[in-house]
Order: sequence, then C-alpha cells, then structure tokens
Amino acid sequence: MTMTLNEFEQSLSAPTPPAGLTPLLQALWHDAKDDWHAAHEIAQAQNTAHHCRLHAYLHRKEGDAWNARYWYDRAKQPVPSVSLQEEWKAMAQEWLDLGQS
Repeated sequence: MTMTLNEFEQSLSAPTPPAGLTPLLQALWHDAKDDWHAAHEIAQAQNTAHHCRLHAYLHRKEGDAWNARYWYDRAKQPVPSVSLQEEWKAMAQEWLDLGQS
C-alpha cells in the first residue's frame, strides 16, 4: 500500500487506521487521534531504532524529558529542536518513504 503524507493525514478523519499500515504508522495514527496509550503499546512492542525514536517522541509529547532523552539516546537520535507536530510529520514521511516498512 503506497500512501502520501497528505493521504495519511487525511485518514485521521476516519474512525480506524487505514488497512495495511505498518505498526509504526499505526502508532502515529493513534497518537494523532489522542490515543497516546495505543501508540505507546506499539512503541514498546519492539526494540528497533524506529520504535525507540517513536517511544522518545511519545515521552517528549507527554512532557517526560528525562525518559524522552533516554529513548532518543537508544535510537541514536538527538533530541529534536522542532515542534512535536514537525517531528510527527518527519517520522510519518520517513516511514512512508520506507515503503511502510
């Protein structure tokens, strides 16, 4: 399933995520729908660099700076200086570009 960032953002008006999304994109979808806990469950499910980055973003959004820094370190990423919205879009675009892997 190929999807643009715009299409992904438009899917947020639906009650459920689009079929065929990878877990990482499902997590971003849930986060955008204010379901932090569903997104966090996905972030905790694996220990890949992408999952660690997602985990970091979620804790940054939560306001837990210490925990966010820990997960950014695990992801080998600096703590972003951009807004949460910009970080969300960057992750979504990156993961869409990876062919939704």
